[in-house]
Amino acid sequence: MDRAREGSDTELQRKLDHEIRMREGACKLLAACSQREQALEATKSLLVCNSRILSYMGELQRRKEAQVLEKTGRRPSDSGPPTERSPCRGRVCISDLRIPLMWKDTEYFKNKGDLHRWAVFLLLQLGEHIQDTEMILVDRTLTDISFQNNVIFTEAGPDFELRLELYGACMEEEGALAGAPKRLATKLSSSLGRSSGRRVRASLESAGGSGSGPILLPTPAVGGPRYHLLAHTTLTLAAVQDGFRTHDLTLASHEENPAWLPLYGSVCCRLVAQPFCMTQPTANGILRVQQAGELQDWARVHGVLKGTNLFCYRQPEDADTGEEPLFTIAINKETRVRAGELEQAAGRPFTLSISNRYGEDEVTHTLQTESRGALHSWMEALWQLFFDMSQWKQCCDEIMKIETPVSRKPPQVLAKQGSLYHEMVLSETVAPGGPGEGLLLQDNTISAEIRALLSSYYSDR
Repeated sequence: MDRAREGSDTELQRKLDHEIRMREGACKLLAACSQREQALEATKSLLVCNSRILSYMGELQRRKEAQVLEKTGRRPSDSGPPTERSPCRGRVCISDLRIPLMWKDTEYFKNKGDLHRWAVFLLLQLGEHIQDTEMILVDRTLTDISFQNNVIFTEAGPDFELRLELYGACMEEEGALAGAPKRLATKLSSSLGRSSGRRVRASLESAGGSGSGPILLPTPAVGGPRYHLLAHTTLTLAAVQDGFRTHDLTLASHEENPAWLPLYGSVCCRLVAQPFCMTQPTANGILRVQQAGELQDWARVHGVLKGTNLFCYRQPEDADTGEEPLFTIAINKETRVRAGELEQAAGRPFTLSISNRYGEDEVTHTLQTESRGALHSWMEALWQLFFDMSQWKQCCDEIMKIETPVSRKPPQVLAKQGSLYHEMVLSETVAPGGPGEGLLLQDNTISAEIRALLSSYYSDR
């Protein structure tokens, strides 16, 4: 247990060190940028790094406090009652993200007024893990903001809270900012340097000993664009559905804000989850199965409990090669499982029965294990599965599909974004000098050093 905890802390420290190095690189990149679009990308990278550093430092602090409480309190062995059952972890994926815009009639339909452009992106946080989408350039020719990313969090519990934050910067705004939004910048210390691990631990210890918060120092003074928090929302298990849904956004900006966008106040997305109990085997071994209605015949099979089915194969190799099982026993929230006692046949101990109701009929399969220990293991696996089903709820009805996200690449050409409206009409060619031409991100002046920094940043996403 202690070794696993130390390994987890070491991995978290490694991530923290990496983000600090990326933060230093983002500062250099921002200082070297000569174009507005490049500076926006660099500032976005800096904001994301700052957010991750804050998150990792907070998680290290929570773990440190938990260790102190464990040392001063009773050990788990002294606590008496057994540890409560914990649900399995799972993967959570959010995709098809679209945020509708609500322009004034004079702006969208009559094309009047100055053509302003905004750079926007989403920051997504689940626990201490933070991910981001690509940066999108928006103007009044769009009816919604569409993000093409499939964002996956690989270690989530059924009590997860997925926070979405929409950040935006006006392309015409020339104000300077020390790296990131003030909300983040004022909470970060200055660059922790190469020996980040030692300094972070020292700051955490000093903060914990004094009872105050972490030391707050300004970030390096690097001029650049300013991103503003425009809107946010938090999604939980209740929002999971294998389909497209609309959720309310809490608007955090007003019309006087330079980065204000006419948001409709909602976000559309597909949020799905895959509990590990649905995608990974939770028990397997040799079983003798008496199928319903067959009182004499017992089939010797290799059983694999996975998701809502107990697959019965002729031999273990069939499960690995993808062979069809001899038969399958359904396991769902209505299934009844009990260890065989009075009804077990003479000379056949270590049995359990699985009963399912189909309409007015009840179908029962009797399973025999090779030992009392094997019987206990199968019963424990089944009870754990039932508990996981009760916690993950609709996610255990059937496996929800999660598509593998495409690797992020350094931005080279940022094409004009489509919208729900524009997908229903014929596309038009953007005339030279027209309002859509400015949406192309030119990077022909990006130096080799900046390209290398961008490549390093995106290869680790």
